[in-house]
Amino acid sequence: MPLTGEEPMNKLLKRIIITLVALVLLTPVGILLPIFVDAGDAWGEWSARTVAKLIGYVPQGLAKYEGIWKAPLAGYTTGGHDTSIVRQSFQYLISGVIGAALALIVAYIVSKMIIRNGK
Repeated sequence: MPLTGEEPMNKLLKRIIITLVALVLLTPVGILLPIFVDAGDAWGEWSARTVAKLIGYVPQGLAKYEGIWKAPLAGYTTGGHDTSIVRQSFQYLISGVIGAALALIVAYIVSKMIIRNGK
């Protein structure tokens, strides 16, 4: 039985969704791992000051663009003063879900625009 054009796309979409769900579930690792290895900040989420301490200088691009983007959920928090690991992990999960949902929505809209323009 020949495959229609939608069957491979459905399999791909299913794989993408499974991968995104797995990545979302792994988001608390970003807050837990630095605690267990005494790394301070989450890996790769360093300020220019922290980078300067780590490598001895601030790369030109980082210095130039450090303040250009302000995250909607800065620090992956929704506010409040409870800094327990459970709350921080939960907030990382919520941030991951929001980010993954936004990425899926944008990808879906762009793919529909490409398909429509391709016909």
